[in-house]
Amino acid sequence: QVQLVESGGRLVQAGGSLRLSCAASERAFSAYAMGWFRQAPGKEREFVSAINWSGGITYYADSVKGRFSISRDNTKNTMYLQMNYLKPEDTGVYYCTSRRGLPARTQYEYDYWGQGNQVTVSS
Repeated sequence: QVQLVESGGRLVQAGGSLRLSCAASERAFSAYAMGWFRQAPGKEREFVSAINWSGGITYYADSVKGRFSISRDNTKNTMYLQMNYLKPEDTGVYYCTSRRGLPARTQYEYDYWGQGNQVTVSS
């Protein structure tokens, strides 16, 4: 069982930056692909970004491409999401997730989820 804990979310003004972190309990963290999803009030959970075990393969949703950057540090069992030029539509609960194998863009392909971390972008 992999436990994931997100942190770093808070209230920020539009145009600002935040860095989310996801700490994993699994010793074999480096064997897992990782991802970020988000859910805005009244909307379905949506894909944000994903990364493979080495960090050499990354995926982004079109809505965040060029503004967000995903990375990981396998020595610290931690994944990050650097979010720049934030917009009010980036507001939501951000979830960290993991799966063995290749990174994926659909939530149903992931096995483990964090509790979520609120990000609020004010206009």
